[in-house]
Amino acid sequence: MTSHRHIIFARFAVTALIGSFTTWAAGQAPSSVPAQPLKLLEPKPLNPGAKVVTLWPAGSPMLKALAGWDKPEVFNVSKGKSGRVESVVNIHNPSIEVHLAPPEKANGMAVIVAAGGGNATCNVGPEGTAIAEWLNGLGIHAFIERYRLRPYNSLTDALADTQRCFRVIRANAKEWGVDPKRVGIMGFSAGGEQAALVALKFDEGKADATDPIERFSCRPDFTVLVYAGWRSMDLSNVPKNAPPAFLVSAGLDDAFHARQTVEFYDAYFKAKVPVELHIYSHGGHGGGISPRKGIPFGTWHVRCIEWAKDLGFMTPADKN
Repeated sequence: MTSHRHIIFARFAVTALIGSFTTWAAGQAPSSVPAQPLKLLEPKPLNPGAKVVTLWPAGSPMLKALAGWDKPEVFNVSKGKSGRVESVVNIHNPSIEVHLAPPEKANGMAVIVAAGGGNATCNVGPEGTAIAEWLNGLGIHAFIERYRLRPYNSLTDALADTQRCFRVIRANAKEWGVDPKRVGIMGFSAGGEQAALVALKFDEGKADATDPIERFSCRPDFTVLVYAGWRSMDLSNVPKNAPPAFLVSAGLDDAFHARQTVEFYDAYFKAKVPVELHIYSHGGHGGGISPRKGIPFGTWHVRCIEWAKDLGFMTPADKN
């Protein structure tokens, strides 16, 4: 009888313990993980009135509920008279901001602009809106990407965002006046990592995809790496159909990024993929297309446009 009572008591104790643990665990569960499909906040435009297109549909399994998902993006605005958005953090609903060239200038070429920021912030001012304005003046459509930052992974989450940019632009090519065969990417620093990754990891689309956007190719037609850098990248197997690339960096005073730029060039060169390299003697890291007090590095973007013209990207197909 005593033994039977001990068994009953033991079962009661275990049941109570499990119940207590379940209640505790429920109380400790992250409040950031919703029970229903994610409904992320819509990103606001960097430039007032600009069109912002989110990359993934609401409830997409590609979206995650990491810390801060239910809070808006945070804009760091210039303290100067311009009031320009300099950088963005807390990006959970990745997007592109559409900056179309004036109709009288537009040539159909399109560039995804991926700003840097060490994957901790997205420097959409000097490496985003300023670049879009310059490209628009040349008749080139620009799409400023806001890819996901840490704690998201640049090799998976952000890369998926960058690949999706190409698909979204090609899916809307007719509406936006884009030549789907002249869509490339220009990436700065950590954005250059995205430009390099998508140049190596792309597909022609999934014809049987239920999501029509996924049926479009995410292969860049060209890629521009500007003082690009990355933590980990396999350059041992460059696809034979990788897009032509333009690479630029300062030299010894930005040795880390210069070294990786040269390594990327070497891998492309060995694969016999068209590539152009400019390593300037000095100029430091960052700066976008600023004149840099007149040093040669301040003209890299002029060389880039010469390269684009040389390869025919500036000219509509019917005029080649």
